[in-house]
Amino acid sequence: MLRRATGYLEEHGSTSPRLDAEVLMTHALGLRRIELYLQFERDLADAELQPYRDLLSRRGRGEPVAYLVGYREFMKLDFLVTPDVLVPNPDTETLVVRAIELGRGGKTRVADVGTGSGNIACAIAHYVPAAGVCAGDISEAALEVARQNAERLGVGERVRFAVSDLLEEMPGPFDLVCANLPYLPSWTDLPAEVRAQPPGALFGGEEGSEVVRRLLENAPERLAPGGVVLAEADTAVFEALRALVVERFVGHRIHRDLGGHERVLEAWTS
Repeated sequence: MLRRATGYLEEHGSTSPRLDAEVLMTHALGLRRIELYLQFERDLADAELQPYRDLLSRRGRGEPVAYLVGYREFMKLDFLVTPDVLVPNPDTETLVVRAIELGRGGKTRVADVGTGSGNIACAIAHYVPAAGVCAGDISEAALEVARQNAERLGVGERVRFAVSDLLEEMPGPFDLVCANLPYLPSWTDLPAEVRAQPPGALFGGEEGSEVVRRLLENAPERLAPGGVVLAEADTAVFEALRALVVERFVGHRIHRDLGGHERVLEAWTS
């Protein structure tokens, strides 16, 4: 069944068909992935097959695996995810790893702008016990998911939440502002599993830079002396914002992700 499912998902555009097939089967059968191999010769009953086939059909239509199983691993932590939030992306770990370094270096008053599932805020709070994080999002539905994740991961007492358009309703000053904001141009053609995610978390206007630009324009006034902004985007957005960054910040650098792509802008005020 796994072989057949892998072939089906490959035909329907999955970039990781075998992994998807295994994750969906473990979910349908209530097993761990290692148990699939320990029970590889096991015959599946019809009652077990139908839920799995339903999941495969939905995946074949482009629904993200994380929405189908209800969670996604990020920074070695499991996060609840729903269609109200963006699926945590492994590339965002580049931002969080740098935020943890800065947090352990004393930048413990942290804002997570556009928190979504809360993956950035909760990961920072988990790995930097001294940190206090304010997590904001314009979507109340997204904030509810983030609250649940904070409680599940045991950091609820150190993560505050605010319904906020960027930093407007988030009380500062902050030592560190983190943001994975929408940065795709509105005309971008996307795979079905990406299109299934909230458009407000994906598209940053005609050029893709509008939302990140607004953050960078306003962040310096909300930062403590020596404060830092970490913003995820891509090369095109960084180029569009270069003049603004030079004008508004004392210095900046770009961090690359594990694939070698420009991924995170770090900018500081002094």
